[in-house]
Amino acid sequence: MRAGIGSFAFGWAIQQDPAFDEQALVALAVRHGVRVVQLGDNLPAHQMPAARFDALVAACRARRVDLELGARGLTEAHLDTYLSLCRRAGARVLRFVADAPGCEPSSDDLVALLRSAAPEIASAGVVLGLENHDRFPAATLRHIVEEVDHAAVGICLDTANSLGAGEGLLYVTDLLAPFTVNLHVKDVTIRRVPYQMGFVVEGCALGRGQLPIRWTIERVREKGRCGTVILEGWTRPAASPDETVRHERAEVEAGIGVLERLLAGSVDPPGSSGS
Repeated sequence: MRAGIGSFAFGWAIQQDPAFDEQALVALAVRHGVRVVQLGDNLPAHQMPAARFDALVAACRARRVDLELGARGLTEAHLDTYLSLCRRAGARVLRFVADAPGCEPSSDDLVALLRSAAPEIASAGVVLGLENHDRFPAATLRHIVEEVDHAAVGICLDTANSLGAGEGLLYVTDLLAPFTVNLHVKDVTIRRVPYQMGFVVEGCALGRGQLPIRWTIERVREKGRCGTVILEGWTRPAASPDETVRHERAEVEAGIGVLERLLAGSVDPPGSSGS
């Protein structure tokens, strides 16, 4: 499996730093020897003017970076839009979050849509990863993919998102690893509040939290369907926007090294809690 960087590794920078865009993301990846970049819906490809998108594709090709695309709101029309963009970009992975504002398809709706679209997805040379993202439990996502039953449709497994559905990563990985075609890695800390009645879950640098990242990577690798592992992040906000962006960049740059060591099977870095 190959390491990549996703636009959601820079959730703050993309919001707060006008100079940080898709070209800056590609340049950072190249500086760190990473040859896969995934655009999520915080840098939506379908909203880019054609010239801007074509410039991104040209930059990726010139620098030998593989581009993957991501979107949210899984409808027939939106899927068609992104398959067209994948063809233009030569993107082989398309990650989709089913839900968007005003769009919450049922599991039956998703089965019908994806079953119908699977031949077109395959003909575009794309594999679609349906991401675990809060509303659907892992068992439902597995059911959707099993019902579609096509090699062009699988799971984008995110290591933290299913906490929003009340599910832990060990359980989610057991259910979804056999269908995972794209893996998103981010880490979190989980601590009890001072009054002892509840927990706070916050993002942290990869390898510094409590999620069994290494175990998930190995389980997914064993199943043999996943080609890329994309670094994302949830950086805790600092005292100022500029400080937050600097902290985010430092976490990403450290996380690249951690991810590469995890993929190589090396020992976890000092301070890691079992990732």
